[in-house]
Formats: sequence, C-alpha cells, structure tokens
Amino acid sequence: MASQPNFIRAEPVVAPSRLPSGPMPTPQLPPKPAPAGEIRSVDWREMQDMGSMLAWDALAMWASEPNPFFESWYLLPALRGLDPDGRVRILRFEMSGDLAGIMPIIRQSRYYTRPIPHWASWAHPNGFLGAPLVARGMERSFWRALLAWADAQGGLGLFLHLGELPLSGAVADALRDVLNEQGRNAALVGRKQHVMLQSDLSPEAYFEAAVSGKKRKEYRRQANRLAELGRLEFLRHGGEDDLSAWCKDFLKLEAAGWKGEAGSALACLPSTTALWREGLHGAAARGRLERLSMMLDGRPIAMLATFMTKPGAFMFKTAYDETLSAYSPGVLLQRENLAMLDMPGLGWVDSCADETHPMITHLWHERRPVGRVSIEIGGAVRRGLFGVMARRELGGAGFGI
Repeated sequence: MASQPNFIRAEPVVAPSRLPSGPMPTPQLPPKPAPAGEIRSVDWREMQDMGSMLAWDALAMWASEPNPFFESWYLLPALRGLDPDGRVRILRFEMSGDLAGIMPIIRQSRYYTRPIPHWASWAHPNGFLGAPLVARGMERSFWRALLAWADAQGGLGLFLHLGELPLSGAVADALRDVLNEQGRNAALVGRKQHVMLQSDLSPEAYFEAAVSGKKRKEYRRQANRLAELGRLEFLRHGGEDDLSAWCKDFLKLEAAGWKGEAGSALACLPSTTALWREGLHGAAARGRLERLSMMLDGRPIAMLATFMTKPGAFMFKTAYDETLSAYSPGVLLQRENLAMLDMPGLGWVDSCADETHPMITHLWHERRPVGRVSIEIGGAVRRGLFGVMARRELGGAGFGI
C-alpha cells in the first residue's frame, strides 16, 4: 500500500451570504456499519471452562441449524476421548466479542487415500452431522469470516473440506450466497439422503400412509405373538431418572448383537463408552434427551435415544434383542416412536441414517440432502491446484453445491 501524507490540507470555508429561513435541517448521520465478525482458532481444551460452555449452550439455543453433535455436552466428551493431544481446533466466530458460531476443524495430511493436505471440519463415526452452529441471521457473516481465515492459512492446506453438511436450510443457502458473491469454486464430492420424519399427519394416519396393509397386518401379528411371551409395555423418559442404569442396559443390549461381534458397539471401546454416558447425561441435564424403551416382563428388548433440538430432533442410537428378531422388536419400537409427530413444537426428526438403511427407510418417507463439500482457498496457485484436483474427482461434473 502506498504511504499516506502526514498532513491534511485545509480547505477555505465560505460563509453563506444569508442563512436559510425556517428550522435547520437535522443532520443525517451515515448508517452504522454492521459489526464485523472474526474467526479465532483455539485449542478445544480452552473451551471447557464454565464461561465458555455457558456461551456455547446459549449459542446452541439460537442456532439457525440445530446440530447436537457440535453442542458442548456432546462435542467435548467426543474430543476428550478421541483427541487427547489437542490436534483439533475450535473455530470461534465472534461478533462484537460475543460467541456467534462454532465449528471444530483439523488439518489433515491425507484426503481419503491420497496424500493431499487440507483443512477439514472434524468428524468421527458417532457424529452424524457437520453443520456448524451459527447464530440465526449471522450465517453469511460466518462463512465470510471462515473463508477469510482459511485463505490466510498459507500453504498448510490445499482446500477446505466440509463433511456431512446439510444441503438445504439457512446455513447451506448462506454458503451458496457467499461463494457466488466471492466467485469462489466449490465441489460437491459426495451426496446422500438422511431419512426424515416430517408430517402433519397423526401417528396412526402416517403409519397407514407409509406402510402397506399387508405389512401393517404382519406387524400386528408379531406384536401379538410377542405379547404372548410376557407383559409388553413401552416406557418413555425425558429426564435424568435412572439414566445411569438405562445407559448400562443399552450398552449390554447393543453389545449382545451383531455390533458387538463386529467390534463396533459402543461398549467395545472406553472412548465410545464414555462418550455415550457423558453425552446422554449432558443432554438430559439440558432437557435435550428423550429415551424410549420396549419392555418384556420388565427387561428392555428394544431401546432408543433421541436428542431433542427443537424445532427438530435427532435419533441417535437404537438397539434391540436380536434373539427376538422374529418379532421385529426394532420395528415395533419405531412404530411406537411415531408418537413424536404429536409432540408440541417438534417439526421434524432426522434418523441419522441414510436411504440405504434396511428398516427405517421403509417406515419414514421424507428425506434430507446431506453432502461432502470441498472449497477452494488461498491465492491463485492453490486455487488452480484445487481446480485440477476437483475436476478429476468430479469426473466432468461442474462446480457448485
């Protein structure tokens, strides 16, 4: 930038020959500029103090796109178990000093199987959505600040990769707007559909519309046969009562099935066991948890944990007794779970499963598009390299999300 003179030239002031009659006009002040937002990258371990968590929880209540997996009570236990060395950073978006956005980020040395360094929103197998938490109305400011931060990272990453990003809603719309205004290329490198429950129908009417008469008859027959084995009941919990015992029963039920054999059950690793317990207790303490159990003679044979983030909810984990699979206890539990359609203030439920799921896709008929998005950052050289790589990955498809 050229240097500026260190003096200001005085201009002559010409007095008017006659003052205008009548009241003097009120001076019009220039409009106040919108407060500038900024991104700060911090060690996630710095976000565990009470003040940071209270601000984080307040942000979640005002976020334009609910995402329980990036809320304090879930993300912090996940990081404690999976990132003890602090490789993950938290991007804090601040407006006039107030927390207005949160996204975990990490520098990766590999892009899937290829040695390509890049920045990526942090994900793990039990985090089912990658939408940043952004205060309502601040979505465009958030993306402008985040992309400016990514541009300034020098050669540390070739591009920015966002996983499990909703492709509809205020956050996605704002990203498209900012990409267009900046002339910045982005590539949609993966897309799927989350199975959703969203309807104005009653639970009974929805079940009749979604499931054929033949299937409904079969489910009634299975429920009747199951009831012949003992006392069958459904229990729904919304608080912390007996939560520790409930968590323990769930871990045992899940580990007894195919997930336990495959080594993917929550109880198979200390980190996921701790995440399950800490996450559910944190959610319940904030009124964010709903539990549904199907009981046979007092023992659970199907269980479901759902995170409540009104106006939406996220079906987190479910398990059932696989020795009773002939009676479809998992389906019968989901049949009962349609009662969520009658819950006040609840507009939709994300199953956290895609359209390939063998069971829920036949019961819930709504869909939500979710994708993996790569965005160019930096100067001309980095953007040029990104263009070459992205075109190869897209196989001829055009840029855009």
